Amino acid sequence: MFDQLFSRPRAVEQYLHAPLLEPRLQYLRWCAAQGATSATLRNIAVYQRAIIRSIDLQGAGKVRPEQIHAAADHWISRKPAHYAQTDGQASRVGFVSTAMRWLGFLDRLERPQTAGHPGAAFVADFAEYMRSERGLSPLTIYTRCNRIEEFLTRFCPDTQALRQVTMVEIDQAIAQKGTRDGCTRASIRTYAYILRSFFRYAETRGWCAPDLAGGILPPRVYTGEQLPAGPTWDQVQQLCAGAEGNARAQLRDRAMLLLFAVYGLRVGEVRRLRLEDLDWDAEAIHVTRSKQQRRIHTYPLVHGVGDAILQYLKTGRPRTAARQIFLSLKAPIRPLGNSALWQIVHRRLRPLGLSLAHQGPHALRHACATHLLNQGLSMKHIGDHLGHRNLAATSQYAKVDLVGLRQVADFDLTGLL
Repeated sequence: MFDQLFSRPRAVEQYLHAPLLEPRLQYLRWCAAQGATSATLRNIAVYQRAIIRSIDLQGAGKVRPEQIHAAADHWISRKPAHYAQTDGQASRVGFVSTAMRWLGFLDRLERPQTAGHPGAAFVADFAEYMRSERGLSPLTIYTRCNRIEEFLTRFCPDTQALRQVTMVEIDQAIAQKGTRDGCTRASIRTYAYILRSFFRYAETRGWCAPDLAGGILPPRVYTGEQLPAGPTWDQVQQLCAGAEGNARAQLRDRAMLLLFAVYGLRVGEVRRLRLEDLDWDAEAIHVTRSKQQRRIHTYPLVHGVGDAILQYLKTGRPRTAARQIFLSLKAPIRPLGNSALWQIVHRRLRPLGLSLAHQGPHALRHACATHLLNQGLSMKHIGDHLGHRNLAATSQYAKVDLVGLRQVADFDLTGLL
């Protein structure tokens, strides 16, 4: 990711070798998935390095907000000034904002105000509803609760304030995401949807005035504004061919690339694959979904993919007690993390010289979906294959080739590669 954000190789190396690589990349990728621009991601990366230099994050404890403010004051007063400091107050705000959000995302932020905040009970109740009634993933619940807590802190200092909140204040909160927080239109739309979901639930509980949810109008994101970004299928085949060979890294990388391309798996789904997830007798593979409360999705094990995995397990995978399929090849032998998986795919994609918005495993997920669409699969079949719960999540791929959208009764997965 860093070579997409910074042009100088030395800078890329500095960011790759700075402490807490995995937590930094994890948050940057999450921000990118929320619609953050390259400029925003670059600023976050800069502030992350400043934060880890100013605050001791090597331990497992949580950081208090007052520590962040003190570190920000010390950072902007340093001599000579950091090159990212163009305006003292703006730099301080950026430092504090990035630290709060990043550490909150990592669950490293101590929030004494949450338990004591009058809206804490509302947030906890809403979280339980999303978990038990809606079946949303922990990350989705975490994100929504953070946004609701942010809204309540700004506009509802006590429980009575929520009953008195008006559409003007809600509109003001949505507008501030663009004017004050610098969010993209896609991120502002997501924020508005979160508020609408919360107020719809709050109305059923009698926490607020009626009919507020219906008045929340998310900004429009125009069709085609964000086309899926993935390589063509010919390029995917070229990518997989580039990993052919008997070297241990080639065996591992090819098996991994095929899983991303053939099944359109998310990076966490490949990372979690274990030896017992491969049912050789039934020729099936069991995938634990990243969303949908870790539902198990069973796929037929395509022969080409199965052969690649089997060859890797026999001659490429280190001998270890670890049950995860994909491991590091050098000591200490350990399961690969999300960042390592992303780096492997990115390193294989880079020689192709493709101009893609996504340069990691998600690019292959896009390629898989587009290829299935071009083969004539229905949106329902594609959504089931990708593990989408909502057809709207799949419909973005229809923008690529509407002519090829037709129903088919059967589709041979071996035709993918």
